[in-house]
Amino acid sequence: MSVLAEAKGRLRAEITAARTVRTGEQLVADAEALAEHVLALPELRPSSTVAAYVSVGHEPGTRPLLVTLLHRGHRVLLPVVRPDRDLDWAQLDDLRTLRPAVLGLLEPPGARLGVEAVSDAEVIVCPGLAADPSGGRLGRGGGYYDRALSRCGAHPLRCLLLHDDEVVESVPRSAHDQPVDVVVTPSRTLRLR
Repeated sequence: MSVLAEAKGRLRAEITAARTVRTGEQLVADAEALAEHVLALPELRPSSTVAAYVSVGHEPGTRPLLVTLLHRGHRVLLPVVRPDRDLDWAQLDDLRTLRPAVLGLLEPPGARLGVEAVSDAEVIVCPGLAADPSGGRLGRGGGYYDRALSRCGAHPLRCLLLHDDEVVESVPRSAHDQPVDVVVTPSRTLRLR
């Protein structure tokens, strides 16, 4: 294992362990705050397309955000994990129709729009474990979002949702790791890069 892979693994383990001590009440309050911050982004114009995800476990919560985006008439795309470790996309119409999928995720039942569909989004809300002030993003290690973001160029705003303590001094980065533009935590919005 390379030094870089070891550094990423240590940081992933540290943040994953810290996430497990958060209470359900704290996660709900944080999800509401995250939604407020994302919805205030000037790049999120009326009726824009937003690529997002459904949070699971102790991830920063996305349900209040998804509900409000749908209520306001945004087109919401959610990832669908493909067998080749890439992301397809499907439109979310109703949170009640989500179904269990691979890796413990939830996905919409609708038509698959293809791997390029993410490039239709004006804002991409990404999951992750950590970020640094230069826009470095640490994901879970599968490279799914790095592949998806590499298809988009600089056009969409890349927004990462984190808990407050997950903005760190430095994230170990590989050449293929895709940066983010904005980090949203329950207490703040950080413009990066």
